[in-house]
Amino acid sequence: MNPKYQLLMEPYRFKSGVEVKNRVVLAPMTISYSRHDGAISDDVIAYYESRSNGVGMAVTGSAIVTTSGKVFGGEIAADHDDQVPSLQRLAAAIKTRGAKAILQIFHGGREGLPEAVPNGEIVSASAIAKEGQNVIPRALEEQEIIEIIRAFGASTRRAIEAGFDGVEIHGANRFLIQQFFSPYTNRRDDRWGGDLDRRMAFPLAVVDEVIKVVAEHARQPFLVGYRFSPEEEMTPGITMVDTLRLVDTLAGTNLDYLHVSLMDFWSKPRSGVENHRSRMEIIDELAGQRVPVIGVGSIRTPDEALRALQSGVPLIALGRELIIDPDWVEKVAQGRENEIRTEITLHDQEKLGIADRLWHKIVHTPGWFPIAGHVEQA
Repeated sequence: MNPKYQLLMEPYRFKSGVEVKNRVVLAPMTISYSRHDGAISDDVIAYYESRSNGVGMAVTGSAIVTTSGKVFGGEIAADHDDQVPSLQRLAAAIKTRGAKAILQIFHGGREGLPEAVPNGEIVSASAIAKEGQNVIPRALEEQEIIEIIRAFGASTRRAIEAGFDGVEIHGANRFLIQQFFSPYTNRRDDRWGGDLDRRMAFPLAVVDEVIKVVAEHARQPFLVGYRFSPEEEMTPGITMVDTLRLVDTLAGTNLDYLHVSLMDFWSKPRSGVENHRSRMEIIDELAGQRVPVIGVGSIRTPDEALRALQSGVPLIALGRELIIDPDWVEKVAQGRENEIRTEITLHDQEKLGIADRLWHKIVHTPGWFPIAGHVEQA
C-alpha cells in the first residue's frame, strides 16, 4: 500500500466498543433487489457481499419497519419476526470479509407510492402533498405515531437477533423522520409539531426507543447511528440553524455516530449560518468531540477520501464509487489505486450486478453517476 493512504486503512473504535478495520464505510443506497415481501434475494446477497469487500463498515439500504413505510417496493423488510432468517443471510454476507454490518431502518411516509403500501394509503406527519403529485397523505394519529416509534425498536431487536453489528436510523432524504422535523411537511399543532423543539420530538423518540431496545437485547457491543439531511431547498424548510440544534441534541444522546447525507462533501450552507466553510466542517466542529461524524458526497478517488478525512471527520462513506468499483478499498490496500474505476459504462449493468430499477435511475438521472460516453437524449 502507498504509505500516503495509511490514514484510510487505520482502524477506528466507537465508544460502544465496536471496532472497524478501516475508515471507509459503504454508504446506504436502496437497490430495490428484495422480493415483493421484503425477503432477501440471492441478488441482494451477491450485491452486498461484493460491495462490502474491504470496507470497515457496510450500511444497507433502507429496511422498512412497517409495511406502511414502503416507498419503492423491493426494500429490505425488518417489520416482522419471520424476516429474521432472511436478515441473517444478509448480515452474514456483509461480514464475510470482515466488514461490520449495519441495518438502516426507515419509514418512507409521504414519499411512498400508493401501489407499494397497504390499501394504497400514504401517511405522513401532516396532509401535505408531495411536490408535483396529487396524492395527499393522511396525517398520522397519536396512537399510530407511538406504534411506528415502537416499530423502530422492534426492527432493531430483529437486527440484533439476525447478527447485525448495528442499526442506522434513517432521518434523511425526506422520509418520515425528516417529515416530522421539517416545517414544510410538519404543520401539526400537537406535541409532535409546531416549534423546533416539538418538531424534534419524533426523531428523538425514535432514537430513545432504539437505544432502549439495544440496552435490553444486545449481548455484545452494538452500534446505533443516525443519518440526516442538513438542509431543504423549500420554504419553509429545514435550515442549517435547525439542523445544528438537532445535531447538538443528538450529540448528547448515546448514539454511536452521526451520518450526514450529502451529494457533495464540500458543499456549503445555503443561508442562516456562515458560508465560508462546508456543512461537514461546521457539523463536525459542533459534534465531533462528542460523537463521530461520517462524511459522504462525491468522494471518488483515494486522494479525495484522504482530504475529507484530513478535514477532521474520522470516517468517510462511499456509495456510487463502490457501485462503480466494488474493489475500490482493496485496490488502495494493495497499492493499485491507479486501477480504480471512476466511471460506469452503459454495458456494465450485468457485470456489476445492478438491479433494473437502480440502473434506470443511474442512466436517466443526469449527473448522478459519471457515465463514460453517455449522451443525454433530447
